[in-house]
Amino acid sequence: MMIQAPSAVVMVRPHHFSPNPDTAADNSFQAFDDQRSAVEIAADAEREVTIAAETLRAVGVDVHLFDDDEATRPDSVFPNNWFSTHSGGHVAIYPMYSPSRRTERRVDVIDALKEKFRVQDVIDYSGLEHDNVFLEGTGAMVLDHVTRVAYAARSNRANPVALERFCTNFGYEPMAFDATNEAGVAVYHTNVMMTIATDFVMVGLDMIADTQRRREVIERLTSPGRAVIGLSYEQINNFAGNAIELRGRNGRVLALSQRAYDSLRDEQRDVISRSCTLLPLDVPTIELAGGSVRCMIAGIHLDRRPVAAPLQQSA
Repeated sequence: MMIQAPSAVVMVRPHHFSPNPDTAADNSFQAFDDQRSAVEIAADAEREVTIAAETLRAVGVDVHLFDDDEATRPDSVFPNNWFSTHSGGHVAIYPMYSPSRRTERRVDVIDALKEKFRVQDVIDYSGLEHDNVFLEGTGAMVLDHVTRVAYAARSNRANPVALERFCTNFGYEPMAFDATNEAGVAVYHTNVMMTIATDFVMVGLDMIADTQRRREVIERLTSPGRAVIGLSYEQINNFAGNAIELRGRNGRVLALSQRAYDSLRDEQRDVISRSCTLLPLDVPTIELAGGSVRCMIAGIHLDRRPVAAPLQQSA
């Protein structure tokens, strides 16, 4: 049952990170820090990504870390929004809502994946941007790789047309729903309110106002026998829903931010700990941009290419 928990990931270390004013209108999780200069914020973000990658590697997660020196890509630390990988050698590239984020798509990242892993095809949906149709990857969708369901909170960044097209191509059942915060503002990305792991799911159920749809979501999430950890609005605001299960050297780990970890109750941590090891990462600067640990990690669900054996020299 490791299908939900990849053992390899892509991360991007930005050298010019900053909260993006172009995305603040519909991302209520964003914040701005007037106590540090732009240079200090960028340096702290770079350091946080470096330490997070080192921490993941220390537990046996294979981290493919790419640097980004481009000053016009403030959100490049969140690669899971522009591409995803899938068993069978499939890669998807996504249409991005904000024009300022579209240059985050990098050919060198895809080429590096092809070099290390078996990639059969790349399906590029970015052309949908011309029709104002958007689907921001595994930010807009939370994928259940076991039951093949794609959960998506409707928003500017999760268009139902693009969702249906992705699900048809990749063999998922779409499950869209409306979700709002306590002020009635639509959730901008599904992965801030829902984490699907092998044995449990963490989800802000109160954010789904339609009780019938909420029951249907719970029924599908729990169908493989998963426990449900309900998250409060406060916990969602502290990024407790923005976690990802990974496979390390000694089993599964749940990577989440220190802020998210601190917001969990003891009994919630107990449920998680029965299945995997909690791995808090300290990323307060990154969280200014409205995303947390899950957003920073693009899981690699591809088969590795075999390492060629060295040629034997004849005697």
